[in-house]
Amino acid sequence: MAEQEASGLQVLLHTLQSSSDKKSILTILKVLGDLLSVGTDRRIHYMISKGGSEALLQTLVDTARTASPDYDILLPLFRLLAKVGLRDKKIGRKALELEALDVTLILARKNLSHGQNLLHCLWALRVFASSVSMGAMLGINGAMELLFKVITPYTQKRTQTIRAATEVLAVLLKSKSNGRRAVNRGYVTSLLWLHQDWHSRDTANTYVQIRRGLLLCLKHISALRSGREAFLAAQGMEILFSTTQNCLDDKSMEPVISVVLQILRQCYPKSPLPLVTASSAYAFPVPGHIATEPPCDLPEEDLEDDGDDEVDKDSDTEDGKVEDDDLETDVNKLTSKPGLDRPEEELMQYEAMCLELSYSFEELESKPGGDLNSEKTQYANHHHILTAASSKQHCYNKDQSSCGQEREDSVRSSLLCMVKTQRSTVHLGSKRKPGVNPYQNVQSNSLGRDSSGSEIPDIQASLKADAWDIDAIFCPRMSASFSNSTRTGEAVEVIDKLLQTHLKCVPFHDPYLYMAKARRTSSVVDFKMVAFPDVWGHCPPSTTQPMLERKCGVQRIRIFEDIRRLIQPSDVINKVVFSLDEPWPLQDNASNCLQFFSKFESGNLRKAIQVREFEYDLLVNVDVNSTQHQQWFYFKVSGMQAAVPYHFNIINCEKPNSQFNYGMQPTLYSVKEALLGRPTWIRTGYEICYYKNHYRQSTTAAGGASGKCYYTLTFAVTFPHNEDVCYLAYHYPYTYTALMTHLDILEKSVNLKEVYFRQDVLCQTLGGNPCPLVTITAMPESNSDEHLEQFRHRPYQVITARVHPGESNASWVMKGTLEFLVSSDPVARLLRENFIFKIIPMLNPDGVINGNHRCSLSGEDLNRQWLSPSAHLQPTIYHAKGLLYHLSSIGRSPVVFCDFHGHSQKKNVFLYGCSIKETLWQAACTVGTSTILEDVNYRTLPKILDKLAPAFTMSSCSFLVEKSRASTARVVVWREMGVSRSYTMESSYCGCNQGPYQGLQFGTRELEEMGAMFCLGLLILELKSASCSHQLLARAATLLSAEEEALDQHLQRCSSSSGSAPSELEDEPACMEEIDYSTDSSSDQEGSLSELDRRIQECASNKDEGEEEEETPGQEGEAIP
Repeated sequence: MAEQEASGLQVLLHTLQSSSDKKSILTILKVLGDLLSVGTDRRIHYMISKGGSEALLQTLVDTARTASPDYDILLPLFRLLAKVGLRDKKIGRKALELEALDVTLILARKNLSHGQNLLHCLWALRVFASSVSMGAMLGINGAMELLFKVITPYTQKRTQTIRAATEVLAVLLKSKSNGRRAVNRGYVTSLLWLHQDWHSRDTANTYVQIRRGLLLCLKHISALRSGREAFLAAQGMEILFSTTQNCLDDKSMEPVISVVLQILRQCYPKSPLPLVTASSAYAFPVPGHIATEPPCDLPEEDLEDDGDDEVDKDSDTEDGKVEDDDLETDVNKLTSKPGLDRPEEELMQYEAMCLELSYSFEELESKPGGDLNSEKTQYANHHHILTAASSKQHCYNKDQSSCGQEREDSVRSSLLCMVKTQRSTVHLGSKRKPGVNPYQNVQSNSLGRDSSGSEIPDIQASLKADAWDIDAIFCPRMSASFSNSTRTGEAVEVIDKLLQTHLKCVPFHDPYLYMAKARRTSSVVDFKMVAFPDVWGHCPPSTTQPMLERKCGVQRIRIFEDIRRLIQPSDVINKVVFSLDEPWPLQDNASNCLQFFSKFESGNLRKAIQVREFEYDLLVNVDVNSTQHQQWFYFKVSGMQAAVPYHFNIINCEKPNSQFNYGMQPTLYSVKEALLGRPTWIRTGYEICYYKNHYRQSTTAAGGASGKCYYTLTFAVTFPHNEDVCYLAYHYPYTYTALMTHLDILEKSVNLKEVYFRQDVLCQTLGGNPCPLVTITAMPESNSDEHLEQFRHRPYQVITARVHPGESNASWVMKGTLEFLVSSDPVARLLRENFIFKIIPMLNPDGVINGNHRCSLSGEDLNRQWLSPSAHLQPTIYHAKGLLYHLSSIGRSPVVFCDFHGHSQKKNVFLYGCSIKETLWQAACTVGTSTILEDVNYRTLPKILDKLAPAFTMSSCSFLVEKSRASTARVVVWREMGVSRSYTMESSYCGCNQGPYQGLQFGTRELEEMGAMFCLGLLILELKSASCSHQLLARAATLLSAEEEALDQHLQRCSSSSGSAPSELEDEPACMEEIDYSTDSSSDQEGSLSELDRRIQECASNKDEGEEEEETPGQEGEAIP
């Protein structure tokens, strides 16, 4: 049957080309038109494959070259050619070879006064010019000059023809040679004048598409440097800016405004960032590295050239999946296990980090049932909450005994009560009240009540009465001593008084201990101050905040404000109010501007420029010894007015997209709120958007490469109090000092009769800070051989985090993991009794301390150094890998290895794992897959978490091994140590778009909960394994009898569930959502198939257009040679 259809079509096409009978030709054209007007595009593609385009083109040429071209044939032929040509990628090349290109151009010239004939010629030219090289050919042959004869000033006649001419011209101007020709002939000025004329006279917005076509011409010309220069010289910025201001809210003008925005952004003069150097403001001498002069960010007018190359876009090759090119398809690399990267004898040093394998626990026999350490057990608490009786220095007021009661209550109930399918800890009522601000009911007076309802003193009045230095108090010096010894500074006395009268107990936090630890933390510039939120502590808010609903047009407003700043600079202050690069004081406390500060641990703000009274441009510091990785920010701001919107523009972000475009908000901590009993980091900000700006890195600073683009994160903040001190951050901060404080308090809080908790130093970092290694398991029941044997043969679980310092959410997840593992929860007890946990909670302490986003002090991404780490340059990675090598060498490779990360461009929590077969299948590589044996249990843990954890989703998990990830922890531990369950766990900076937390942003409570849920997943993973001991199953039944039904229910669900098909993902892939955030992200859809098809169909059904001027009857063209 198919052969008969092919034969019939070929007969029709052959007859069309060979026949000279008008009636036969018209009949065939009608049959073909009817055939292609129904069904899908498959019919058209089938016709193309059988030579349909060539047949139509040949018929066109033959008909046009007759003595008297017959337009009864040419018009339906042109309509059919336009329909077919839109789907034929090679139509332009075919038209050139068969001379149809020249024929059509000649017909257009001869029909300038015949609207219908000209309209059809223009449709064909538009299709032929879809190839850039064919467009260039038409430009050489005078097509643009012809089109400018058609495109007239405003008129109500022949508007279909004028619209078609503007569209053809726009397509032609995609060619660089045509663009240069347009600039040289002054067409930029002509196009601007035509646009102004149509815009001012088309008051009813009837001909928006003509105006849009003219703007598309300008857009393509301005893709060239010379085009932008001509546009600026013709006052194009001012003209387009002024013509659109009165119609921004008119939805019918959307096609015009969107193109205007693209032109304005494209033509905005590119400039370097207002910084003295592209390198970091901080420098650190890396051992063995020769210091070089930092590159200066010299001005460059433009970073794009007007090259001569014409790029064809009509290639016949199908677009491949670019992301699949990164998949590792070398089976040998996927399956081979490399040897040690160091001498085997070096592994002996790691025995000292595994003392649990040799310790005799003699004290268990000598002091049965007694205290193991009287000094430590005074802090012991089975629910791991510090109590008022702990110590005098940990008891600040009479209400301290209730400290952490809410947290204690939640821990007393098993974690199984909080799994996804039952309930979670989040207050879901917040979802019903979008936009609720935790500070919204706060008045800016000083008298208030703390969270328990107790009246608190008048803070502001007290501060003013005693003339205290608010900045010194709320960003205290590390040298401040909180001991009972004689105090030398007034600020210290004030801080101590505030701690005694206002401090709300924060679980696992101690300001006194924090300050002591901070003095031992080593930073590149030797920070002298600590941030108030880090000293005072953070309590999560009672409700979870919903994602911010994106205000329609917010990005457009901000872009127009950028343009206004360029062309109307009279109200721009442009005053530098803070800079790490300037040695002299820049801030005048009496001046009418905010005060900024960031020289504290994890702080990152390099420069602040006051743009207008309530608007500031901010620049964040790049990573130390680097020229990139600007994302993390954390700074102090003071001197604000309450109830006044302040706009902040962080202008040197570098990621191409951000969750700030999809509901994420930055975080804010108010000192006055903390003193009112609400020490809380909250999500804040509105009018948030993230978009490409006009700043570029020069090629000099980029080392000769093309200068990179920068992006602006803009948001508005209304502060809750006058003259407050607030801190703004990319995400909830978690400092190195906070970790060291947390670990010390955790160690003192555990029940030492039950919990084996040991802190070791994995190594010293480049910056001279100890990298902690934590071991957690259950104490053996006694020091008998049987109990010690069970203790020493427990399998290992290895968890790491914070290799990327800007991913503070990973530390909050780790905090939840640590606190859960030492708790009295029955799940935690079972885990301790059956596993030994080796935890490195912060792999990059130096980066965290110095406010880096991704790198260490050597300027390297440590998660790309696992293949061959250096003991001198990447000590934490070198020794973390060495510890894993040691465990592997003694037959104790971990059951699970997981590295906790944060993700800036996706929502939810998910895992990346490793699979040979899935990688080869995704890459469509079947070589050797039939002989590869692979344990599919790497999918079990994510399936379990998908059922347990409210924030987790299996659909975002991926198990592909990419070439670019070959040196990450996940892949190296999988390949070299043979750990099949080697994972990276990614937690969104934003929140969830599924499950119980759908539509909510993550708070620290949800992140900590995820850490605990991960532990629960490890237990269920073990209970489901074939090697699970009967003793563990019995213990599970005994200790979890109250939740046995729930446990069984979830075991069954996890066993029977299957995850969705994996998708190709990277550490930082593009956002799943699409949004117009860059200069060229909005497609002009010039080649819209459906739109042109519709217009052709309308023309075919109604040949006499009322708008077309009356044609001369009987007009005939001359024969074409």
